[in-house]
Amino acid sequence: MILPTGTTVAVVDGQKLRLFRNKGHEPHIELVALPDPWIEPVNGGSGARHVSAAANPDEARLREDDFAAAAAGFLNRQILSGAIEKLFVIADPRTLGEMRLHFRDTLTSRLEGTLAKDLAGNDADAIAAAITRA
Repeated sequence: MILPTGTTVAVVDGQKLRLFRNKGHEPHIELVALPDPWIEPVNGGSGARHVSAAANPDEARLREDDFAAAAAGFLNRQILSGAIEKLFVIADPRTLGEMRLHFRDTLTSRLEGTLAKDLAGNDADAIAAAITRA
């Protein structure tokens, strides 16, 4: 995949959000780390609406869903404020699914793509390589 220059890459898991900016000139990807934002998981993710214990087997999963919803809210605000022009989101499949439930139309219109893969613990070079292969 070719990632446009200036695209912000958000790498999310159920506990943290890491941001990178692509400074490489197309078709090369060169990710530069941005400061990690503080995300307060006060949003109720969709998991909070489930009554069945089988749907959400533990509190940890509910906290991860809440974090995913809060991270999506943060990204929505960044898009609306103009701090992010183009966005590419990488998250494990469940977190990405939860985040998609909270993406606003404005964010969706500026979304360059998504990758359902857990890369939160990887460095910028490994993340860039995964995007290139996508």
